[in-house]
Amino acid sequence: MWRSHVLPRLVDLSLRGHEVGERRALTCAGLSGRVLELGFGSGLNVRWYPPEVTEVHAVEPEDVAWGLSERRRARTSLPVVRSGLDGQHLAAADASYDGVLITFTLCTIPDAEGALAEVRRVLRPGGSVHVLEHGLAPEPGVVRWQRRLEPAQRRFAGGCHLTRDPFALLGDAGFVIQDRATEYLTPTAAGRPWQYLYRARATAR
Repeated sequence: MWRSHVLPRLVDLSLRGHEVGERRALTCAGLSGRVLELGFGSGLNVRWYPPEVTEVHAVEPEDVAWGLSERRRARTSLPVVRSGLDGQHLAAADASYDGVLITFTLCTIPDAEGALAEVRRVLRPGGSVHVLEHGLAPEPGVVRWQRRLEPAQRRFAGGCHLTRDPFALLGDAGFVIQDRATEYLTPTAAGRPWQYLYRARATAR
């Protein structure tokens, strides 16, 4: 009940603010053609897709999250279809997407390495993966808090990790990062264990 019905609504509320929206816009910039969105959630990226995108295939395991996205999908002329429930096992053919978008998903997906291997498989040669995630902070003091808080975070936030390094995951999966940025979402010290953001555009080697 908590994971399937309550958590998608909490995630929608916590990740739809103006500050996160600005980072979503930067992350979506440059996408074009046929795009796979891994972890579509409640559709918070829909408004930020550039006009060069022609269709979006959405991988989203939670029915409640998909239902929450209905209003956002209805406001766009961009075709958005639900295309699978598990990012670790994609049904798409090899090299079938021009781009892949992943936002606030690698922190939670159980097998992040397997999911990125699938992303690499379905991405056409020359295509790019665009990533916005939170993860491991650079300061040892913040990292200590992340490690202390992570067991509770994983239990109550659907398996979300605080100490994953998205750039390292991309590199290990065979991607070369073309553009990257890191920052804290806000200057508030209390929020730092949750708010160290990684943004990247990468292509396969």
